[in-house]
Amino acid sequence: MRLALPVFLGGLVGTGLRLGIDQALPHTDTAFPVSTLIANTLGALALGWLVAGLWTRPGLPAWVKAALGTGLLGSFTTYSAVMVSLVALVAAGASALGWVYLAATLLLGFGAAALGLRLGALLRHRTLADIPDAGSTL
Repeated sequence: MRLALPVFLGGLVGTGLRLGIDQALPHTDTAFPVSTLIANTLGALALGWLVAGLWTRPGLPAWVKAALGTGLLGSFTTYSAVMVSLVALVAAGASALGWVYLAATLLLGFGAAALGLRLGALLRHRTLADIPDAGSTL
């Protein structure tokens, strides 16, 4: 129960970000859902980076993981919206576009997650000692 507040607050931020993307890139039921594709791809990238980089650091509080992962990214990415968009496209007679959308979602999502994991692993291996002149300009 102690993690409910961080998840809630992260969810507020993620939902707001998602709403911003949806408003910036609106689409009808028969149009390619670019906003959903962008949000889910960015979310997969961010989650991969967090899992492989930040979350492997010793001492990272559980509330940070809950707020960023479950809260922020859980509300920012909505794979249920993928299925709703796919069903809407098929029902509107745009089956081919629906399948292109599903393929793009899967390919970009897996690719972004893999890239995020790779970038996170690079982060994990870097420490302040690896950075020349670390902290001297503070």
